[in-house]
Amino acid sequence: MSLYAQLQQRAREHRPIRVGLIGAGKFGSMYLAQVPRTPGVHLAGIADLSPAAARTNLARVGWDEQRTRAASLDEAVKTGTTHIGDDWQALVRHPAIDVVVECTGHPIAAVDHCLEAFAQRKHVVNVTVEADAFCGPLLARRAKEAGVVYSLAFGDQPALICDLVDWARTCGFPVVAAGRGHKWLPHFCESTPDTVWGNYGLTPEQAQRGGLNPKMFNSFLDGSKPSIESTAVANATGLGVPSNGLLYPPASVEDIPFVTRPLSEGGVLERKGMVEVISSLEADGRTIPYDIRMGVWVTVEAETEYIKNCFEEYNAHTDPSGRYFTLYKRWHLIGLEVGMSVASVALRGEPTGVAIGWNADVVATAKRDLAPGELLDGEGGYTVWGKLLPAQKSAGLGGLPLGLAHGIKLVRPVKKGQSLCWSDVAMDESTHAFRIRKEMESMFSPPVLKAA
Repeated sequence: MSLYAQLQQRAREHRPIRVGLIGAGKFGSMYLAQVPRTPGVHLAGIADLSPAAARTNLARVGWDEQRTRAASLDEAVKTGTTHIGDDWQALVRHPAIDVVVECTGHPIAAVDHCLEAFAQRKHVVNVTVEADAFCGPLLARRAKEAGVVYSLAFGDQPALICDLVDWARTCGFPVVAAGRGHKWLPHFCESTPDTVWGNYGLTPEQAQRGGLNPKMFNSFLDGSKPSIESTAVANATGLGVPSNGLLYPPASVEDIPFVTRPLSEGGVLERKGMVEVISSLEADGRTIPYDIRMGVWVTVEAETEYIKNCFEEYNAHTDPSGRYFTLYKRWHLIGLEVGMSVASVALRGEPTGVAIGWNADVVATAKRDLAPGELLDGEGGYTVWGKLLPAQKSAGLGGLPLGLAHGIKLVRPVKKGQSLCWSDVAMDESTHAFRIRKEMESMFSPPVLKAA
């Protein structure tokens, strides 16, 4: 039975999937816009640091104020309405909640939310992929031990890429490369919240209208978010990552199968079976027609002459050799698609992407020369950006994960472009996030690559 049919059945039986949402910002608001249109789902509660801001966002997406008048979670469950408050623990611990959607964008808090949800035997859809990037393999293990499902969020690009990879492998195709698109030029790694909108392609007025956070959007532009999302994909699929960061080869949709081949065959890959991000800009800044900037893709290989001939006979667009074919989705709808994950984990017990090992990491890298005593401001800020590295390489240098590079002081100078190490900072070792990360390193750490 399809997910939609199962949702309709749950609606008829008055047995909705009850969801608790933590964080009602931009991403959460997009999911909220779809909940009233989804049968068999009841958003019982929202926990946000600012309930007033959550109510403003609900009004923005068209919710009737009467739907949020519940004075408590118990009342919301009984009446089919939604309670709004600031107590995430009460939300996660309520016995009626089936699925927790973690949507704060705050990686350290997200780890706390996920761990408590597992302890309460709740499924988790983790929108905060930053947390998954630095400790996803261990979060997945903790969920499994608790008998619940931990999942990346459909609509966000990592889950969509995982879906394409699963399609390819299930059909019998070897995956040569997979990834997403991005608007990229090398100097974007220096971008700050002060410069983001001009580089991103939005006016300040458009950003204000959409309630867009400049620091968050700068994390996309400066390469941090593509690295974070590529890490999540690599850890969920077993695909490899470039040895010294993403290459961002420029390509139109038509040229993806041409550039996502191994170097030995005229492409950019160090080897087959890797993640990569395609740029929508030429090196000189010119916009590429029919780009994949907002989309996802997977490149597969025809291993036999017969399969290659099938590509040709059905007009599949390939590279000049006829062996490499790219399937793609040119757009992703972000929070509007999260319902797929909620339904999948609750009805099928299946994640829409989950870490299976530690293949990749995102290491905090200096945007400028940094001095002792400076406070790091994390993803999308003024001090560091995130660089994708193989887990072996990160483990070897003792790399500081980007998700933990927030609100901590430097104790040593770091040059622009240098990746930071644990020994460069005065780390707060009391957080669950730090302890989980260290536990993950000891449990999943690959053999360390030694410097030559």
